[in-house]
Amino acid sequence: MTQKRASSSRQVAILLSLYNGESYLDAQLSSILTQTHQDWTLYWRDDDSSDASRERMHAFAGGAGAGRCVEITSANGRLGVAGSYAHLLDAVPDTPYVAFADQDDIWEPQKLEWAVDMLSRHPADIPALYCARQYLTDEDLVVFQESSVLRRKPGFPASLTQNIATGHTVLLNAATHRLMQNNLPPPSVLHDWWAYLLTAAADGSVMFDDRCVSYYRQHAHNTVGASGSFIKRGWAALRRGPHVFMTIFHSNVTHLLAQPEHVSPSALRLLKEIAAARTFATRLRTLVMHRDLRRQRFSETTVFRIWYLFSR
Repeated sequence: MTQKRASSSRQVAILLSLYNGESYLDAQLSSILTQTHQDWTLYWRDDDSSDASRERMHAFAGGAGAGRCVEITSANGRLGVAGSYAHLLDAVPDTPYVAFADQDDIWEPQKLEWAVDMLSRHPADIPALYCARQYLTDEDLVVFQESSVLRRKPGFPASLTQNIATGHTVLLNAATHRLMQNNLPPPSVLHDWWAYLLTAAADGSVMFDDRCVSYYRQHAHNTVGASGSFIKRGWAALRRGPHVFMTIFHSNVTHLLAQPEHVSPSALRLLKEIAAARTFATRLRTLVMHRDLRRQRFSETTVFRIWYLFSR
């Protein structure tokens, strides 16, 4: 593994973790290659694939992507999605911007240009994150819907309850990258939500682009995926029940409390209040005092508040 420092103030480190992604990988790589913002280096690792993903990546690195790809080989074996991206975040050199890529999606040509232009207006020493909407497609890239617009401004404390930063749309500045280094996300939380949580908790800037910047392929092997139907998403959440959701919520709180040096004073006060609220009365007071502790939709917020009030 050869590392190099950023050569310009607009350079982007693109992070890509592979796992049995040979079916769609070439299309994703082609969309990265045709970006209008050309100041990028692709850092990648294979998470113990059993197909030809690694071979296809080597072919790209030796061909169209020659001189722009760095394989991260400092950790072998299967790390899982969160672990693999955490390792990539730790391994890459300091770079002004860091982007996450998925192996099976396709980027609009202006994706990096739009993201860098928005983040470049923000002070480099303050954490910042860019994310955006996507075209939801089937496995053949037939668009069936655009992802939802935000109904409420992203930030803390809403980040504790819901992720609005879809991984392959995310661009981080160097300050958020530093927050994520050697800092594993909570269980059941992926790298994109963790980036959003850390940025928001540090009183950083979360920028949401209403433009669709990518084609988000929905297929049987998505790690998370995105349903185009609000009813289907709601039904799935109700079937899972409150235990899973509230376990993740309280895990987010616990993990942020464990690093007070990275959390703003107002966020730290709320985290301590949530951790101490063990009764219906104290939790109700927390909800009344912190109206932004909510999700994007009114119905989702209502379910969250009921689960929060009555959970053990």
